[in-house]
Amino acid sequence: MVDTTVDIVLFEGFDELDAIGPYEVFENAAQAGADLETRLVTLEETDIVTASHDLRVEPEGTLDQPDILVVPGGGWTTANEGVRAVVDDGALPDAVDAAYADGATVASVCTGAMILAEADLLEGRPAATHPVAEDDLEAHAANVVDERVVDDGDVLTAGGVTSGIDLALWLVEREFGEDVASAVSEEMAHERRGEVFS
Repeated sequence: MVDTTVDIVLFEGFDELDAIGPYEVFENAAQAGADLETRLVTLEETDIVTASHDLRVEPEGTLDQPDILVVPGGGWTTANEGVRAVVDDGALPDAVDAAYADGATVASVCTGAMILAEADLLEGRPAATHPVAEDDLEAHAANVVDERVVDDGDVLTAGGVTSGIDLALWLVEREFGEDVASAVSEEMAHERRGEVFS
C-alpha cells in the first residue's frame, strides 16, 4: 500500500503539458524513493481522452479519492471546449469539491484554476492561472497573484502551462523532501523557476 496517491484528472481538450508534465515529475519522484502512486484518470470510464493538441491518452481508471488531485487546464478561451466545457457542464467541479471535502489536497495547472473556482475552492484565496483567465478568476473572488506556483495549504494553483512542472516539483519537495525534488529536477534537466508564493 503506497503512502500517497495522486490522481491527475483528464477531460476532453485538456492541455497535454498541464497533465503530462506533473505526471512525469511524480513518476520520477517515485523512482527516486517517494512513496507515491500516480494515475491519469477521468470522471467516468472511457477508453481514450483527446487532449487540446490531439494527443490521445488512455486513462488508468476513474477518480477515486486520492491524497492529491491535480486538475489541468486547456481551452478556456474557446466555447464548448476544454475547461470552458467542463465548467459549463459542472460535473468535474462538483467532483473536485467532493474530493476536497473528503480531505484531498487539490492543485490546478494553468486555466484548471477556473475548475477550482467553479468548485468554490478559491474564494478569498491567493491563486494563479494563465494570463488569459486572470480577469475571470478574479471575478470568482480569488486573490489573483502573478506567480508560477501558489501554495495555500490544501489548495495549490500554478500559472501558465510549464508551471505545472514547478508545481509538481514543489509538491514533491513539500511531501517527500528537498533531496527527492532535487533528484527529479536533475533527472528531468529542469531548472526550477520562481519562488513558491504561500
